[in-house]
Amino acid sequence: MNEPGTPRIGTRRRFLLTQLAAAPIVTRLAASSRVQAQSRRHRRAPRRVVGKTTDARISFFAIPDGNAIDAAVATALIAAVQAPSQTGIGGYGLSAIVATSGGRQIIAIDANSSAPQSMTRDVFQPGPDGNVPGRINDVGWLAAGVPGVLAGLQLLIDRFGSLKLDALLQPALKITREGFPWPAGYAAAIAAKPIFASDPGSQKLYFRNGAPLAAGEIFRNPELAELLQMLASHNSVSDFYRGGIAQRLADAFKTNGGLVTAADLAAYQATTAEPLILQHANRSVCTPPLTAGGLSVLQMLQTWLALPADLRNAADRQAHCLAETMRLAWRDRLTLLGDPTAGDIPATRLLSPEYAGQSAEEIAAAVQSGKIIRHPVQANGQSGTIHISAADDDGNLIALTLTHGNSFGACVTAAGLGLTLGHGMSRFDPRPDHPNSPGPGKRPLHNMVPVIALEDLKPQFAIGGAGGRRIPNGVFSVLRTWLADKNSLDQAVAAPRMHTEGNLSLELTASSAPDDRTKLESLGYSVRTANPAVLAAQATF
Repeated sequence: MNEPGTPRIGTRRRFLLTQLAAAPIVTRLAASSRVQAQSRRHRRAPRRVVGKTTDARISFFAIPDGNAIDAAVATALIAAVQAPSQTGIGGYGLSAIVATSGGRQIIAIDANSSAPQSMTRDVFQPGPDGNVPGRINDVGWLAAGVPGVLAGLQLLIDRFGSLKLDALLQPALKITREGFPWPAGYAAAIAAKPIFASDPGSQKLYFRNGAPLAAGEIFRNPELAELLQMLASHNSVSDFYRGGIAQRLADAFKTNGGLVTAADLAAYQATTAEPLILQHANRSVCTPPLTAGGLSVLQMLQTWLALPADLRNAADRQAHCLAETMRLAWRDRLTLLGDPTAGDIPATRLLSPEYAGQSAEEIAAAVQSGKIIRHPVQANGQSGTIHISAADDDGNLIALTLTHGNSFGACVTAAGLGLTLGHGMSRFDPRPDHPNSPGPGKRPLHNMVPVIALEDLKPQFAIGGAGGRRIPNGVFSVLRTWLADKNSLDQAVAAPRMHTEGNLSLELTASSAPDDRTKLESLGYSVRTANPAVLAAQATF
């Protein structure tokens, strides 16, 4: 049991690695924040809250009288109604990490989608080409599992907020009722996907007079407004999971051939977890454990730091070192990882110093000989997501990511509720024998990587990203230069980036050095210029 005044880091799923020096962080964070906590008792000035999002259309909403967590939740609810391509009230998942009271407590939140109990490992049996026939794991009612977004937001409110759900829902409710101009990108996405026209709920919501809603038209969702008002009146999302709304949602699944039942919804719980922590010199990073993407980011960081400094920093070799560092982590991610509660996942081994050393030796040998490490990995483009980072002058800091998955998720809508559903089941590997295969109650791997960074054991900034599989690499790129090179946050975010999913295809940002592209192409990589993940980093006061 914790002694009074000592910090608590997480409550479930013990993935904290002792070799990453977590215990000293816990002890010293408590000591460093007591003076701050005592001084705040005498301050009467209004609380200051700041934050950023990854979507320029979604302004950060610093709700009056709320703390950073309240503001992040209110902004997330606004995004859930105003950015229905990236997330939603029926969004499949949420991942967050929170530092409170200047870092005395650091806790991760897992609200990933869970598979219905009737889902079997062979439900999405791929064909000879490796793809699932009809893409039923990507679009349609089978692609939707139990939505996790609302449960995750409620847990954040209950655990860390200073306001109630009713107050935090009001800005989103106003937008839902009054509507907003429909973005051109959303109009194009609806028109490009035939499933919207064939799904009754989606047709009712996104079509006018038989045609997709045009760019610039005012989009309103009165059914969703009614649902949100009911949740606000109860000051709880419980009805969504264990009440009348849950039953109506379960009925919609049954009517349309989906698998989620009222019992699946009732059994769902968002959970807290101990963060994974990596410490290097006087700087540290904290991120949620599996099934979030942070384990792969920490694996990249461990491997990078294990490489000889003169090799990884050599101007003519750094890009090659980077490519192979990311490729090895993606190889392991796509072949070894899955829900740790449903199988034997080698998380501890992948984050061990010994494994980092072995990986670094393999990479160094390849780079010094001018070769590429060969392994068969199949890329699978994934996009979507919105991220919010926020801080307040009480010492609270939050990194919050939430998602539908790809554009508009499963592309189906529960009629009468105005709920477009995320496609969390698409994040499973359809091969029945894979660690990340579907299964009853399992949670799939996802790409969300919320991070809180510390210096001298004091929280410095929260960061996360949007862009599907680009998120882990984007966050790694920032943390790599911040940790290893001691760059400032602004310098780290502005640095050139690289993306790979383990195969020989590389993406470089436009700001990358031309010599890097030439060198990588000469080694045998396929290189193109592409946009990176969109990151939102918020520093503390």
